Amino acid sequence: MPAGNGEHGADPGAEPAGPVRIGRIEGSAVNFGAGGTANNTNVFHGAPRDAAQEELLRAVRELRADLARVRRTGPTEVLEAELVGAEDEYEASGEVTRGRLTRLRDALADSGPVLELLASGGALAAAVAQLLGG
Repeated sequence: MPAGNGEHGADPGAEPAGPVRIGRIEGSAVNFGAGGTANNTNVFHGAPRDAAQEELLRAVRELRADLARVRRTGPTEVLEAELVGAEDEYEASGEVTRGRLTRLRDALADSGPVLELLASGGALAAAVAQLLGG
């Protein structure tokens, strides 16, 4: 068995003998040569997100920013928790579930007096109503 031909028992420091043939490589990193490194980054794109859900996320973020400027009450604390939950759901799965939308609608209604002052509250209420079908 000649040294350096890549077979078991060959000198590990020797250069391989003969040509190297590589077919097709996808989703991998390959390194050639002593001391080299190989890095691999794969980017997978999921299905396009629903426009109504995207609008909901935008409205959730706007209302969260506006709520940071008002005095907190029990209902606004509940609303903030539902907004955080909705954003987390969307980021994890690309959509906000019907159950979360219903709780968000109820929290918006309970926070009514504060939301009357915030245009973002009306925008979110409209986005939630659209997704709930009413």
